[in-house]
Amino acid sequence: MKQFGHPTGVNPERFHLIAPYETDPSHWLGMPWIDQYSGKHYQITTEGFHATRLTTRVKTYGDVLWEYEFHPGSKSADINGKPCGKQTIGLLQRRHVRVERIIYIGKESNSLEEVGSATIHAAQSIYTEYLDPRSDEWQTKILPALKKLPVSLLKMLSHISRSMLSRARAGRSRPRIKNQKLLASILRRMEIA
Repeated sequence: MKQFGHPTGVNPERFHLIAPYETDPSHWLGMPWIDQYSGKHYQITTEGFHATRLTTRVKTYGDVLWEYEFHPGSKSADINGKPCGKQTIGLLQRRHVRVERIIYIGKESNSLEEVGSATIHAAQSIYTEYLDPRSDEWQTKILPALKKLPVSLLKMLSHISRSMLSRARAGRSRPRIKNQKLLASILRRMEIA
């Protein structure tokens, strides 16, 4: 069973309860709620700590306030400059920001508020990334570092074919994402990239 949230066996990214508009909160627990993705009916409860197969444990204002007391402050740092955790105490300071890369996204990002309010469950479904070749990590960091190493060493460490490595180093093709990540991790371990 899942704590709060969705019932057992339900994909949380494809589960969202809706019900007819009702202004009186005392009626909400007795109303039938419908999952907008599957059309199945569920009941809601504020009791206990877990959802069941047909009942969803929803948060109350009290639950939200209780969680807030122990939520990590992602924008703040502790006395040593480390990110805050749930049990951080004392005077907090702002975290230092280091920009690694800039990602251009499309207008679809206007729906980010819906992700925050859990109306849309997967952030990946609402924005499109547009790569800028000048800030593409593969072009600016990985490829130049690959050219510093012999193909035979890269082949031995990555188990990627010699022909693929040669084409990638020459800039004629780009490996699959999985292989790009593998090559990047090898270069980081060797402290080249």
